[in-house]
Amino acid sequence: MLTRRHFLGASAASVAAAATHAAFPGSALAGPPAPDEAWPDPTAPRGDADLVERLLQDQELPASIARLTSMANRARPITVAERAGRVERAWQIMREADIDALFLTGGTSLNYFSGMRWGLSERLFALVIPVRGNPFVVTPAFEEGRAREQIAMGPFDDSTPVLTWNEDESPYALVAGGLRDLGISSGQLGIEETVRFVFSDGVSRAAPGLGLTSGTAITFGCRGHKDAHEIELMRLASEVTLKAYEAAYLALDEGMTQNDFARLVSLAHSRLGFSGGAGVQTGEFSALPHGSITPQVVREGTILLIDGGCTVEGYHSDISRTFVLGKPTEKMKAVFAIERRAQDAALAAAKPGVEAQAVDGAARRVIEDAGYGPGYTYFSHRVGHGLGMDGHEWPYLVKGNTMPLQSGLTFSDEPGIYIRGEFGIRLEDDMLITEDGAELLTPQSPSLEEPFATD
Repeated sequence: MLTRRHFLGASAASVAAAATHAAFPGSALAGPPAPDEAWPDPTAPRGDADLVERLLQDQELPASIARLTSMANRARPITVAERAGRVERAWQIMREADIDALFLTGGTSLNYFSGMRWGLSERLFALVIPVRGNPFVVTPAFEEGRAREQIAMGPFDDSTPVLTWNEDESPYALVAGGLRDLGISSGQLGIEETVRFVFSDGVSRAAPGLGLTSGTAITFGCRGHKDAHEIELMRLASEVTLKAYEAAYLALDEGMTQNDFARLVSLAHSRLGFSGGAGVQTGEFSALPHGSITPQVVREGTILLIDGGCTVEGYHSDISRTFVLGKPTEKMKAVFAIERRAQDAALAAAKPGVEAQAVDGAARRVIEDAGYGPGYTYFSHRVGHGLGMDGHEWPYLVKGNTMPLQSGLTFSDEPGIYIRGEFGIRLEDDMLITEDGAELLTPQSPSLEEPFATD
């Protein structure tokens, strides 16, 4: 493993800036998205791909990034048959929960079941999946062609009703009418959790005989438990992000800003064939879990905390690493050792049947017993969140969550210790609950000095 990080020829920061600007014109890549924000849709237009390729070929890149090769051919898309199986599972849960239909608007759950990618706007676009009968779509009339194009790519056939509304008409009357045509004028309509209030309220007024209820039992019941293909995609996403982080780390040099380094992370992801990036915090700003907008410059002895990931066929990685340019202080090394023990404790505690809160408690006890307590004083957030097609999704590893864990659930494992005015350390890997315990999808970081070595 290389231990000396340097540039070859041209400035790595300027190379990264040029390439990422071409890949994402007008985007937020003057700096990466914050950790809680959604990463860019990997299927969205990415500017002039040929220009990006020319930039990557013509510029003299840092060696660690130049030697990366695409891993995109390892990503197997979710099939139509798999999405049909998801709808079958949703029907099963709806029958068990006595819910008559599920109401979805643009977003992740719509894509999960149907394969459709549709953004949210003030105009209602909805998919309604009844427990019996054919699903139907409600769309603005001028979007009908685009809607039918996407429906045809998913598990629903050409007979799927597409109900259209013009700008001076009510889409909610169409939802109510479509449900009545299926014999649903009373009973329970499950509302997916991210549906805007204006949409659910409009449906409620148009169909007063219906009771609106949470659809989370359906969506989490399907999305929460990852199958083998989903886990494969998440493993690949984690592998890609860790390789991108290491390549950027090997190109780290004194005088870079946090945005210079973030651009290298994004560029490394692009070389590997995927859209991804990371938020970067240095020095005292690493003690702010989600960072600062304050301009920061890396100097010898600076600690860096990076947090981000990528998407592979819609599935996220979410990984944090902390390291130092040069030699860490003894206090930094001591805190890192505590942090690593806390991550180990969370991993050891996670297994089927254990309450979700117990995983947080296991990590928190290690940190408190080492003198960094009580409670949220230094470890200021939960130990983990669900992960999949959303970067943060159900369920959460947090005090008060008594839900028993089950195999197939995926989480982040990310304790942190943040000492205001000095530095912060967070280690984060993605974790899968197995039949008899849990495993991380990437090797853990062994030290501040060699963050990507293997134990």
